[in-house]
Parts: sequence; C-alpha cells; structure tokens
Amino acid sequence: MTCLLMKAAEQAQLAMMLEVCAFPKPGNVDRCHDYPETRFEHFLASTIFARPALEEAETGKGRIGEIIRHAVEQTSCHKGGNTHFGAFILLIPLIYGRSIEGAMKAIERTDTSDAVAFYRAFGLTKVHTCSGDELDVNDPKSLAVLREREMTLLDVMQHSAANDMVAREWITGFPLTRRGADLLKQSGTGRQAIVQMFITLLAQEPDTFIIKKHGVPIALEIMRKAREVLDGNETLENFDQDCIDKNINPGSIADITIAAIFIALGEGWQWDS
Repeated sequence: MTCLLMKAAEQAQLAMMLEVCAFPKPGNVDRCHDYPETRFEHFLASTIFARPALEEAETGKGRIGEIIRHAVEQTSCHKGGNTHFGAFILLIPLIYGRSIEGAMKAIERTDTSDAVAFYRAFGLTKVHTCSGDELDVNDPKSLAVLREREMTLLDVMQHSAANDMVAREWITGFPLTRRGADLLKQSGTGRQAIVQMFITLLAQEPDTFIIKKHGVPIALEIMRKAREVLDGNETLENFDQDCIDKNINPGSIADITIAAIFIALGEGWQWDS
C-alpha cells in the first residue's frame, strides 16, 4: 500500500508514529529517551488509541472541537499524560478538510460549541497554563465567557496565537506545517529527513512550549544551538543531551512536525526508502 492510497486516518497515525520514532530530536521523547512519567510506549499507544477520532475526522462529519475532545479522551487511558494534544489541534482540521485549503474552510465554520468542546478537551490534558486572563482554559468561568461572547474555536485560536505557535497555524494558513512538509521532501527519505526538518524548523522559529516553561531567552538560545548544528559547529548528540539535562523539550515544533509529515505523506513522500 502506497501512502497515496492510505486512508487519511492511517496517514495521521503513521505521521504520529514516525515523529516519535525519529531520533535524536533534541529534548523530546524518542526511542532512545523517555521522560520520567511519559515513555516512548505512551506515545505509540496514543497513536493507536486515537484511531476512532481520526476516522471521525475523515468522514468530514461532526464538529471539529468535539473530535479534538474525543481524540484527547481516547488517548487519556494510559498513565503517560498528554502526548499529542497539540498534534490533534493541527491534524483534526487537516484530516477533516483533506488539505490545508480544506482545513482553513472547515476552521472558518467552527462555532461556540467547538470552542467549549476544545476547552473541555484541554481540561482533560491536565496541562496548566499561566495566562491568568478571562479566557484561561484552566478557569471554569471561561466557558461562560465563550458563550456570552459567542466565540468560535477560530476566535479562541486568534486569542492564543500571539503566545502559541500551534494556534497561530490555524489563523495564518498552516505556514510552518507547509514549510515542514516541503523541507521533508527536500531532505530525502526516512527518519534522518524528519530529524533534519525538525532541527531546521527549530532553528527558524522560537518554540512557544519552551517559552511557556522557560522563557523567551531560553527559546532563543535553543534556536541558536539548532543553527549551530545545521552549520556543523555543534553535534546533534550534544545538543540533545544538553536539552535533556536542562529539561527543555520543543513540544510545539514536535506537534508541527507531525502535521508536516502528514501533509508530506499525502503528497507522496516516502518514509521507508
């Protein structure tokens, strides 16, 4: 079976699996590195457990916000915590719309029910934010604000975009996802192409997950080190170990990497050559 003949749900599962199996991706879980409470196997398990939600998106029916919530529910059955929430935010509309252009049209049709479902999905991840504003996902009162203002899920992403690069993809037309897919196809085949794409994106954009955990200066330092790897002035292995030692994980770039692999697979990129 070629990737062009695969169902979109299968393609998404393959993208999730290929991302976590590629190594080394500095600071992130892969086949050579676990976190204390989240292991490689948890990511693989989530890839399997997400199938019903991915298939739901493939039908093009139902609400995007609800499907994201279903994906989080289905992958919350292990002890590894949140593994793919950001990836689902990108993958679900891409599967639903069958392309980046289709995803953008589907996103424009989101409504307040999608926003409420998304907030409930976020609550299931046990991820805490420090936004402190009236739309804080950790504040139950935010749901009332969403309904009162009749905010769509696209409105929520616009609200979050300044501080979250995954949300930014929704309102800007998935530019990093598109760039990542193009880089992947230019880099060749197999896991080394995924690592090359990941490092290149990391060198070009400050990872907002790092910013939330460690601040802007650390995110910029990680960008600089990624550029050193690309320039041949630092080894990938040393960069990886430094991130691990400092508990720095570029989680947002990892989410975008999954979406980029999904797009590239649909365009004929070969992962096993």
